[in-house]
Amino acid sequence: MDIALGNYLRLQNQKGTSSFYFQNFFIQSTSTFQGDEYTFVPYGFSGVTVNRSGDNTEATLVFPNNELTRAWALNAVQQRWLARVYVMALDPEDTSVGTLMHQYNGEVAAGQWDETSLTLSLNTILDAVGSDVPLRRLTQSLIGNIPTSANVRLR
Repeated sequence: MDIALGNYLRLQNQKGTSSFYFQNFFIQSTSTFQGDEYTFVPYGFSGVTVNRSGDNTEATLVFPNNELTRAWALNAVQQRWLARVYVMALDPEDTSVGTLMHQYNGEVAAGQWDETSLTLSLNTILDAVGSDVPLRRLTQSLIGNIPTSANVRLR
């Protein structure tokens, strides 16, 4: 039995209302993983790059540049979609068998394209070194009533 590496990718908008499921191993085929159908799309996943201080954990996704990828990739960058990449050990003969080796969660931070390729840069959801959390809008349901006066004292 031969074992090979492949990636399953789930791209999802922040609200969870739009999702794409791609895999890059089983050509012209779909594959099921965790109950979802992943369609074949030729893309590459760079894996994770970490510098010596441990704070740079970016990864990239590279797709062919065509009208189909540009249509959703622009939304992915502008709306900061979430990406989950599963690095899998796969059986080339069976699309239903695979072993999860690594999982990467990131947010689409930037994108660029040239004549042949479209690249999406992914940032991790949480920067462990800088303790930066993705920006969050403060609402009344999160923090309660907001003061309407400038005369506020902290105790």
